[in-house]
Amino acid sequence: MTFAAQTEHFMALHRGEVPSERHQYHVLPISRLAKGGRWRTEGMRSYTHPTLLWFTRGQGRITLAGSTRGYGPHNLIFLPPRTMHGFDMTGQTLGTALFFPEDSMLPLPGAPVHLRVRQVQEQTELTSLMEHINREIDAGLPANDRALHHYAGLISVWLERQMAAEAPTVKSDNAARRLAAAFTNLLEAHFRTGRAVADYAEELGVTPTHLSRACRIACGQSASAIRADRVISEAKYLLADTRKPIKEIADELGFASAAYFTRAFQKHSGMTPSAFRRRGQA
Repeated sequence: MTFAAQTEHFMALHRGEVPSERHQYHVLPISRLAKGGRWRTEGMRSYTHPTLLWFTRGQGRITLAGSTRGYGPHNLIFLPPRTMHGFDMTGQTLGTALFFPEDSMLPLPGAPVHLRVRQVQEQTELTSLMEHINREIDAGLPANDRALHHYAGLISVWLERQMAAEAPTVKSDNAARRLAAAFTNLLEAHFRTGRAVADYAEELGVTPTHLSRACRIACGQSASAIRADRVISEAKYLLADTRKPIKEIADELGFASAAYFTRAFQKHSGMTPSAFRRRGQA
């Protein structure tokens, strides 16, 4: 598959617009995730399919389930479907993103995972499996779907063994992290409804101030900043990757009017929605 086709698959996966390909695997170089602007990786968003990110070079910071931490070479991130996340990456960041089928029957983790893989043998094994999958996708040989399923099954076994051998960096025993993770899970489910931070806080049984404090401890941002980032990041995808009118995008994301959406978008990104769309087309 060409890079252009791979990128289009990735955009379709993000938008959930590939129901006929629920059973297929997709592989992209991690650098391609930022095609069209760093906002594609740094902004808060999610994928519809289970996703494995395998970083082999570079470093940066990733926000995952309401918690921000560093990543470096030979770090693995597993994202269950609809996991809100974002990461920064330098120009030298290399690695591979593997999108599993949406209807995968493999025993994949039900919660986000971040592993630092220190053993060279384990690093080589995962890189080899990812390369096998990529070659199988490109070759399109008979029994292709069965071969992909078996290679992906070996990756799921590799991941299960690594999780058993090494403690993930996600600290589930920290109250602030737990609350921030619960907030981001709710936010991912309802960010299009226009809910305010106070509404999420009430559902979580805490005050907005307490929720914001927990988010600052876990990922260095207030709850309102996380909410705004998720909504505006989705707006950027819709502006860049669809032809929907701005008013329709405003309605879809829960804004009271197109004018209010324009003000919020400009405050967050420094340009109007129309200017952002024109820049992307250029």
